[in-house]
Amino acid sequence: MKGAYEVLKERGFIEQVTDEALISELFGAGPVNCYIGFDPTATSLHIGSLVPIMALAHMQLHGNKPIALVGGGTGLIGDPSGKTELRQVLTREQIDYNAQCLGKQLSRYIDFGDGKALLLNNADWLTKINYIEFLRDIGRHFSVNRMLAAESYKIRLEKGLNFIEFNYMLLQGYDFLYLFQNYGCVLQMGGNDQWGNMLAGTELIRKVEAKDAHAVTFPLITTSPGHKMGKTEQGTIWLDGTLTKPYEYYQYWVNCDDADLERFLKLFTFLPLEEIAGVKTLTDARLNMAKAVLAYEATKITHGEDAARAAWRASMEAFHSRPVDANIFPSSTIPRDVRGSLSVSLPSLQFSASGSVTSAIPHYKIPRKDLEAGILITSACAKAGLTQSMSEAKRLIEQGGIYINDRQLKSIDEKLTIADFSGSDELRVRKGKKKYLIIEILD
Repeated sequence: MKGAYEVLKERGFIEQVTDEALISELFGAGPVNCYIGFDPTATSLHIGSLVPIMALAHMQLHGNKPIALVGGGTGLIGDPSGKTELRQVLTREQIDYNAQCLGKQLSRYIDFGDGKALLLNNADWLTKINYIEFLRDIGRHFSVNRMLAAESYKIRLEKGLNFIEFNYMLLQGYDFLYLFQNYGCVLQMGGNDQWGNMLAGTELIRKVEAKDAHAVTFPLITTSPGHKMGKTEQGTIWLDGTLTKPYEYYQYWVNCDDADLERFLKLFTFLPLEEIAGVKTLTDARLNMAKAVLAYEATKITHGEDAARAAWRASMEAFHSRPVDANIFPSSTIPRDVRGSLSVSLPSLQFSASGSVTSAIPHYKIPRKDLEAGILITSACAKAGLTQSMSEAKRLIEQGGIYINDRQLKSIDEKLTIADFSGSDELRVRKGKKKYLIIEILD
């Protein structure tokens, strides 16, 4: 059976390592205690954080002990890494609340029961530090010249690096030392922009404890067109289902670029590499089936099987998709009844309030009296969030990009009325080829 480090390498998680020979030897000697830090700047992580989360999950699956460290203490300072401007300073109360939210969120990916993994908050030790003692015992081991040479600081020096940010490297290095001393943690993992901070930690451990510790970084993921992972025209793709609905989350993955599919399957699912390798030979409909599997697996990992199944069915019906061939990714957790239960051709699709198929698609209710008087389609699209504004709705109509029950709208002055519902309580509005909205009558 392959070890965790070998699996991470094969799946594309590894970017830089302190010493590959020593790290391979470390993993060969038995279970490894490792940690990754998560910055509590918001109540939810976004899919840009999925690479480190999935790395910890793989570590646990292969018998190692992951430590998820929420930065309740370092969050009071703000990490300058990868930033050209000073981060917004949050209050202690905001950071504490965010840290609690992240802890709950991480428990969906990592099993913290029975000591299988640890969920820690560095506020528990950083907020208790005596500054003078910290400078004497820890600060003396850091070279200012080397710190200024770190990429995270060099970028900020051009626009101004304040003293509080300058301390961040010391605090992160101390975190590693603290975890090494108290939890036997010998490996830190994180994004490639953290390399300088991570090396500072390994060096601090060597100077204080005269022992080796190791660091591994992950590549910073961008899509094939060069866009930042999880950034769309609608905004950030969050892992919290109240901020990004499971259906929208599913749609992000199912609409990935062809060139990203194999890489995303390796990073964001647990499907066997032997099956993922077959993606290279897929084309057309079967390639789209593979994207649907990616979307289902990724949604299940983050939101659970029920949400993934509902998003799968809604997407299949909304976009007239074909069921996935059972020979594509036979290890996929997609239930067999979901794989083959939908008709290939759905020419007269009707959305029903019964069942969970359409529950994943965003809904918007309009009072019956407003529909009897007639409401501008452009206004309804903007208020429902299908478009960002009435101006965008007008532009899309002029370009032929808005449909009501598959009827292409022709005029920006057209109104939505009771007659458009054809005796039903709801109708379907489509923006372009991919984004759907269900409008319901509110009595």
